[in-house]
Amino acid sequence: MSNFKINVLEDTYTIYELVEESSSSFVRICPERGAIATELTLNGQSLFYLDRDTFLNPDANIRGGNPILFPICGQLNDTQYEWNGQTYTMKNHGVARTAAWEVTATSTDGQASLELRLRSDDTTLASYPFEFELVFTYVLQDGKLRIDQRYCNRSDEAMPVYAGFHPYFNADSKSLVYATDATDYYDYNDEKVKAIEGAIDLNGLVESVALLDAKQPSITFPVSDSCTVTMNYSDIFKYVVLWSVEGKPFVCVEPWMAKTNELNNKTELPIIEAGQELNAWLTIACET
Repeated sequence: MSNFKINVLEDTYTIYELVEESSSSFVRICPERGAIATELTLNGQSLFYLDRDTFLNPDANIRGGNPILFPICGQLNDTQYEWNGQTYTMKNHGVARTAAWEVTATSTDGQASLELRLRSDDTTLASYPFEFELVFTYVLQDGKLRIDQRYCNRSDEAMPVYAGFHPYFNADSKSLVYATDATDYYDYNDEKVKAIEGAIDLNGLVESVALLDAKQPSITFPVSDSCTVTMNYSDIFKYVVLWSVEGKPFVCVEPWMAKTNELNNKTELPIIEAGQELNAWLTIACET
């Protein structure tokens, strides 16, 4: 009997469940709702927070799981940006998290994996005037989740991209010590740079904070007495953003390629040349 399984479930939407029985791990992905991973259990530990009402409402932004952020992370000033003399409007975190993705491959050979694709269409072109193709592969293996990413520029001009992820982790506390070599963070609440000295306390903060100067693309943090999460990622993810909501039992620990509003600031904007692609990866692990 195979250690790996892929189950197809119905929960208002079609859900693909990748299972690794030997490690008591599974991840559930909803292609129709932005290819989001709604649930993640590693080594028997349930990691993701999910507000089911926002998941079930097709008009709501999902609060929970691990939304895919593309082509931007965060928001734009007045939801607008200028490119080549034209002004465009784009919602927070871009166009991918609200789009229906296509399942293109599955495998249970030595791993449980699911490949999904999103291509530009009239809806995306209205707010992001570039032809693109995204190919994301979720891989569950050895009690870890890996997300392989291909960002392909199918247009005939250079394409700006600063993508990222927005994982909501179940957490017993909002004041956590993060194992990172970053020494400073930017607090969007008072717009000040602050030194990292022990725990970063998100209690009472409405806006996020961004770790600024990490050299190692890795961060580790405890979410409970019995579970410590480690995320490793490609070095294109220069920042980790921390955010939470008062009264909700989660912290978001978000790898981003650039800070918010970068499509307007254009100071460190990643560019994919015409016909080229950017490859990246992210892993999530849980030590119990």
